[in-house]
Amino acid sequence: MDLTPTDRAKDYRDRLLAFMDEHVLPAEPVYDEQLRAAGDPNFQPPVMEELKAEARRRGLWNLFHPHPEWGPGLTNVEYAPLAEIHGHSLIAAEACNCSAPDTGNMEVLTLFGTAEQQKEWLEPLLAGEIRSAFAMTEPAVASSDATNIEMRIERDGDDYVLNGHKWWATNAAHPNCRILIVMGKTDPDAPAHRQQSMILVPIDTPGVHVVRSMPVFGLQEHGGHCEITFTDVRVPATNLLAGEGDGFMISQARLGPGRIHHCMRAIGMAERALSMMCERALSRVTFGRPVAARSNVQDWIAEARIEIERTRLLTMKAAWLMDTVGNREARVEIAAIKIAAPAMLQRVVDRAIQVHGAGGMTEDFPLAHMFVQARALAIADGPDEVHKRTVALTELRRHDASFGKRGTERR
Repeated sequence: MDLTPTDRAKDYRDRLLAFMDEHVLPAEPVYDEQLRAAGDPNFQPPVMEELKAEARRRGLWNLFHPHPEWGPGLTNVEYAPLAEIHGHSLIAAEACNCSAPDTGNMEVLTLFGTAEQQKEWLEPLLAGEIRSAFAMTEPAVASSDATNIEMRIERDGDDYVLNGHKWWATNAAHPNCRILIVMGKTDPDAPAHRQQSMILVPIDTPGVHVVRSMPVFGLQEHGGHCEITFTDVRVPATNLLAGEGDGFMISQARLGPGRIHHCMRAIGMAERALSMMCERALSRVTFGRPVAARSNVQDWIAEARIEIERTRLLTMKAAWLMDTVGNREARVEIAAIKIAAPAMLQRVVDRAIQVHGAGGMTEDFPLAHMFVQARALAIADGPDEVHKRTVALTELRRHDASFGKRGTERR
């Protein structure tokens, strides 16, 4: 396994670090103040558009995109450290047009979109002119098993008609959100993994109703996580992605790279939290000694460094496998990092909050927001338990190749 940075990767890293230091980190308080002044958690602060323009000027745009036609064409191993740098700030990924769910949606449109779909939706997404959302999860069923999804997508002449109820459609409340990628059932009688399809639905289509933007642990995140109802929503049949029954195939292609991005950003957040913990421990004095002199705090700092390093190595291994043998062969490592990174981040941020005392729970520091993101990430893109099942079944099948397959599981 060779993780030596290429010259190209080093160049992007240096330029991205300079952009972070010179523009992104200084813009954080401006961004927060503009949001507060607007009184709307989904307002687009003008400073973000300034950051986006500067990122484009510096050639730090669409860094995630693996296809040279649309981005720099970096490998997963080359992009992963850049995603980590993005994780140092909650606004950095959007500034470089590398934030979820747009990244996954752009990759879906690149891989499965027709020329017309790409022109109408991919190109403005790549240009940062619009945003998008992904609507899969439903409130009435356990959506960690996507075969449960009940949204109906029914053919009617030259159209499809959608009826159903979604929630946790991240970004659907963003003022620039224009398009939804919706997963639903086109053929309930097909084999379980051929019942679902994905289709493009403009958010202003009649019958699409954004019910609410749901708070996460009381926090209204920018862009929102939305509950949406679809009532007799009619879109052209040409909006279908790939073919009927291809929904699961598309979702697997979408989620692999996205999990690398999420996990590396989590590592970046953990690095910032660790740095903040050290600075706070050195600057605060209790009972006549710096907090940093306390052995339990030193344990937290040491454990954080070890946990960050091992999570980074596991994530980079997953990225390397995706580059060399493909997403399918890397599925165990992809599942493993999705378990490991949120848990690591939650532990590191929790200790950083403790060192900061009551201040760590306030908006005066980014730690509370990081903690919310860490906890949510253990559910987003599939809960930990689903990924643990993937890892466990792979291990068990080394001993019994038929274990867990339909009709063969031992009781």
